[in-house]
Amino acid sequence: MVKTNFIDWGLIDYQEAWDQQEAILKQKVDTKLAERELTLEAKSVLSNELIFCQHPHVYTLGKSGSLDNLLLNEEDLNKAEATFYKINRGGDITYHGPGQLVAYPILDLEQFFTDIHKYLRFLEEAVINTIAHYGIKGERYEGFTGVWIDADKASARKICAMGVRCSRWITMHGLALNVNSNLAYFKNIVPCGIDDKDVTSIAREIGHDVDFKEVSNILKNEIAKQFEMIIE
Repeated sequence: MVKTNFIDWGLIDYQEAWDQQEAILKQKVDTKLAERELTLEAKSVLSNELIFCQHPHVYTLGKSGSLDNLLLNEEDLNKAEATFYKINRGGDITYHGPGQLVAYPILDLEQFFTDIHKYLRFLEEAVINTIAHYGIKGERYEGFTGVWIDADKASARKICAMGVRCSRWITMHGLALNVNSNLAYFKNIVPCGIDDKDVTSIAREIGHDVDFKEVSNILKNEIAKQFEMIIE
């Protein structure tokens, strides 16, 4: 089993979290490049990190996204006390804010498996298993990443968004699970570029707020199970 360091950044500014992820990623990629001519036995065993956090209100636009999916101008963003960033993950536009659990796994996939689609499916499965603890049936929606409720139905709604980056099989960015999120903020965007589907949260689905720390612990354990990690 692969050892993985768990880090809780708490409530952290999005830019600060992004910068820290980039620094960790660069260190690992630089090590791989420097050792690419070495034998497998002589190469360093890179550390793995599973980072949890929350962000102040922020909208982020992925590489394949359209700015048209942000429905606010700069003045509106200020009124909403929100920020906006174009970033280097996959996917379109999404929202992060207090009450939403964000997970950033910075993993050397060569220690697990070299398959980015499998990686995303494992993250989805961890979320599906997490919300099942609250009696919520999460599903995959063909053609879309993330976790959905009532997939393929008119009432389909997204509870977890995903967007990742991978360099030399080192991952960054990750998933955002709506726990006790203020869902009104999603009305300011076309979430993930999908204009005919709703967004939901654990709190909305069960009718009341839940213990955020409890959800965090469950998700951490479910990710560990999927990837056969030893969390330290």
